[in-house]
Amino acid sequence: MTALMISNVILWVVVLALVLVVLALSRQIGVLYERVAPMGALTMDKGPQVGDAAPVLELQDLRGRAVTVGVARPRSQLIFFMSPTCPVCKKLLPILKSIQGSEGQWVDIVLASDGEMPEHLAFYQKAQLDAFPYVLSTQLGMGFQISKLPYAVLIDESGVVRAKGLVNSREQLESLFNAKELGVASAQEYLAGAAGMKQVQVSRKENVNALAG
Repeated sequence: MTALMISNVILWVVVLALVLVVLALSRQIGVLYERVAPMGALTMDKGPQVGDAAPVLELQDLRGRAVTVGVARPRSQLIFFMSPTCPVCKKLLPILKSIQGSEGQWVDIVLASDGEMPEHLAFYQKAQLDAFPYVLSTQLGMGFQISKLPYAVLIDESGVVRAKGLVNSREQLESLFNAKELGVASAQEYLAGAAGMKQVQVSRKENVNALAG
């Protein structure tokens, strides 16, 4: 009888220990989830801000086609600032082609750079970028105060900047589209707002518990 009671006590201790371990793991999973939350494009506090009108420019691409920026148009416009010597920019070009296929019904992608025409034309042909207008314009880069590459600016149908930032991956490119859909300046702003809302909810719950106590 005594042995049975001792074994029961040991069993309950083991069960309680397992419950504590599961609770601790659940907390750690929550912390890990917050740390690996999607990171959007890194916005720099330069150039026209989100919500501002984009600089109005009338340009021509490498093939002589007209490209207008900052004016009302039927579809949004994603300007991707790049350089032929930028490895990350080259890595993103296939992703841009994919995005052009999946999002092409509402957004036009424009490649932008500056420098000597022959170098860019050779790169344009070698990389098979016929699907995109490719403009060389120092004025365009200065208008958005681009200092680092690759950088992308999303302009809506009315010529207003809706999202922008440094982009190093498909996730960061698509974060610009998500920011426009959510009506926020960036994915970071959205996550900060969600975190703030969660803190407010927790604070309200604690206050209610305190009043109830």
